[in-house]
Amino acid sequence: MSARCVPSNVVRQLLAAMMLCLGYLSLGVLAQASSVRERISLNADWRFQRFTSNPDNLSYNTLKPWLTPSANNFINDASRRTKRPSGEPPNVTYTQANFNDNSWEALSLPHDWAVKGPFYVGDNVPVGGSMGRLPIQGVGWYRRKFTLNPGDEGKSVFLEVDGAMSYAAVWINGKIAGGWPYGYASFRVDLTPYLQSGSNQLAIRLDQALDSSRWYPGAGIYRNVWLTKVNPTHIGQFGTFVRTRSSSAQTATLDLTVQVENSATTGSAAQVQVVTDIHSYDAVSGKAGAKIGGFSNATVSVGPGSIGSVNASATLQNPKLWGPRPQQEPNLHVAVTRLYSGSQLIDTYETPFGIRSLQYLGDGLRVNGQRVYIQGVCQHHDLGSLGAAFNVPAARRQLEMLQEMGTNAIRTSHNPPAPELLNLADKMGFLVLDEIFDTWGSHKTKNDFQTIFADWSEPDLRSFVRRDRNHPSIWAWSFGNEVAEQGSSNGAAAAERLRNIVRQEDTTRQSTVGMNNAGPDTAFVSIVDLIGLNYQGEGKGNGGPTFENFRGKFPNKLIFSTESSSVVSSRDTYLFPVVNSNSAIVRASGTGADPATRQVSSYDLYAVEWGASPDKVFAAQDRYSYVAGEFVWTGWDYLGEPTPYDSSRSSYFGIIDLAGFPKDRFYLYQARWNPSVRMAHILPHWNWPNRTGQVTPVHVYSSGDEAELFVNGKSQGRQKKAQYTYRFRWDQVTYQPGEVRVVAYKDGNEWANATVRTTGAASQLRLSTYQDRTTLKADGDDLSFVSVAVVDDKGDVVPTAEPNITFSISGPGDIVTTDNGDPTDMVAFPSKQRKAFRGMALAIVRAKPGASGTITITATANGVKAGEVSLNLE
Repeated sequence: MSARCVPSNVVRQLLAAMMLCLGYLSLGVLAQASSVRERISLNADWRFQRFTSNPDNLSYNTLKPWLTPSANNFINDASRRTKRPSGEPPNVTYTQANFNDNSWEALSLPHDWAVKGPFYVGDNVPVGGSMGRLPIQGVGWYRRKFTLNPGDEGKSVFLEVDGAMSYAAVWINGKIAGGWPYGYASFRVDLTPYLQSGSNQLAIRLDQALDSSRWYPGAGIYRNVWLTKVNPTHIGQFGTFVRTRSSSAQTATLDLTVQVENSATTGSAAQVQVVTDIHSYDAVSGKAGAKIGGFSNATVSVGPGSIGSVNASATLQNPKLWGPRPQQEPNLHVAVTRLYSGSQLIDTYETPFGIRSLQYLGDGLRVNGQRVYIQGVCQHHDLGSLGAAFNVPAARRQLEMLQEMGTNAIRTSHNPPAPELLNLADKMGFLVLDEIFDTWGSHKTKNDFQTIFADWSEPDLRSFVRRDRNHPSIWAWSFGNEVAEQGSSNGAAAAERLRNIVRQEDTTRQSTVGMNNAGPDTAFVSIVDLIGLNYQGEGKGNGGPTFENFRGKFPNKLIFSTESSSVVSSRDTYLFPVVNSNSAIVRASGTGADPATRQVSSYDLYAVEWGASPDKVFAAQDRYSYVAGEFVWTGWDYLGEPTPYDSSRSSYFGIIDLAGFPKDRFYLYQARWNPSVRMAHILPHWNWPNRTGQVTPVHVYSSGDEAELFVNGKSQGRQKKAQYTYRFRWDQVTYQPGEVRVVAYKDGNEWANATVRTTGAASQLRLSTYQDRTTLKADGDDLSFVSVAVVDDKGDVVPTAEPNITFSISGPGDIVTTDNGDPTDMVAFPSKQRKAFRGMALAIVRAKPGASGTITITATANGVKAGEVSLNLE
């Protein structure tokens, strides 16, 4: 192991060697290590108050001198680092321990103050459709106390915030300790200088402006918050980096960098031994398993207020590699790093990582030497009716459904995700395009990131890469999306500065920008490592593909679609007539959309004017086999951006709707991306009492290559998929009530079949839980997703039935939210009444923490039999 600032005291090296011989560093010391570094959740026991007008006369400009020092460790040029002012900003009552906050709301984090609504309806409202019509604006204050024990004396204590929207400022015991303005950033504030023995008062101020985003950003402390206690000499924030230098099934060579921070302000340099073992990793429990190797040891001397680093390497035989599913397996490891001062263990730190190789070639991406076609989706950060408040079970459900469809990659559009989302991606075997910025130096909305770009782009980008770079799921970085600089004279210079920051922080991955306008001859395109095209590749709207233009200019660069398709649809909604072409532009006035209901046809042919149908995208990707893949806009519907109807609350872009019900498109992508699944899917439904005798086109999505359609037993013809054709179309079917059946074939053999039929009248509500779960953890975090289907006497879902459903619960649990996937529904999410949309509705249920027994969820509606489902609490 090499080190910067290696001390001459060899006695300490001998002591470290002796400890190794004695087995001091075996797994047996993990219990001892846990008392050295403490990371405690601070999610519980907060008091909160939102103010719609500024209650304290503070602003970012006022607080900026106290916030910018929090970024110093992420600014390379020391002359640009700032020093905290000696005084305090104007006194604020809410920061004081003696302020009485009993009238404030009691809550736990993560928390999104806006998502409970109510929705703003109509024109001339503060928040329009683009930002989800929810009350995101205002100043929010959060307060809670925590206690320091006598054993904490002499420790460094940090507050770690995974995400707070936005302009976070942190006070402790009435003193401002720091903060961070970018709402998607994870940041740390040093509380040590302001702490006192016993009770300590923490206060956090957020300031969320109108017109701060193009989509729903959420509001509040919407991710986890931690209190970390460490020795003054400790492994720094995001202070380890494990890299795969080379790997194969036989052997792997790994490199490691460890940063050691001495946060003491006085005294002599700390002499530290750094020891790192490699263990297997149990992805289910999140714990280290057996030791399988180790990095060479080293010593480092770190002066007060300084950071030192050591480098090491290790070789493993027969390593288990990390790779994306389904082609490979996502095997994980964990590096357990320990710091010693003499014989005293002073810190321990675990770094989960994966062993894998990446190659970025002109004909695509290779992971561990195998070409992996990117079957990706873009995802905004909200979780539907839960809003921006991050929840692991909800995020896992989103990823599981996408994986069932065949998705192997996600793009975190257009911001850093929650750390737990990347943990899920690591464990589940997703590739991640990790993205940070939607704007640089030019505004897209009045109060977006451009406001602070000049001061914060470097620390935001450096901290983002350092936080995430140990995640094997991340295959590339994206440092921008559709930025105005693509076409400006200084755009290439701006891109180069950001690209160089990424390269300084991570030499193992390449990076890109989602480019919707930069052409192949622009300087901007020459700067990025990877050519990521938003809609350009397949051709915007009615335009033709442009992949070849970029390929001709950059034959050795990996080319892919950072954003594709942007088809819009409302679940189980079908409008007539249907276009004959394989892609059309939706028009709010009527083409593919109904202005009276603000719903969009689900024939999956209607895209926004810059987009294209999936069929058109697939054909362009297949014609140019060197294209590495795509990220579809979007996997799930999300709050905000309700194109083509701004008067709605949520998007129409998703393959899965906001409530988690798959749209027809799910099966079109499944047929392409998960072709081993024996499936056939028919659209539309067959309840058309006013269309008897009229042409009602029937389309089928299947992983088969041939299909025959029957209407009331009569064949409508057998079709083979032609080249560059991705659906079966019977466009001249005449509607008659009854049954539509398809039989799909593959290689001449029957492969799958499906049936839709005209249903009877709605007669009952049928409740089911996601994945048919019968249990629910009473940990305050676990959720159950309860679906309600309005069915007839035969159990068929009645797609035209939309009764008003009332949800109730018995036992120690709560109905957190309800939804139905309808972008036009303006009933607040916490409501226990929800109208079914196309025969479906959803309730999200949580058990009371620590409870036991059973909870029963009941749904009732006029004219139909009630339904219920029970869950046993764990």
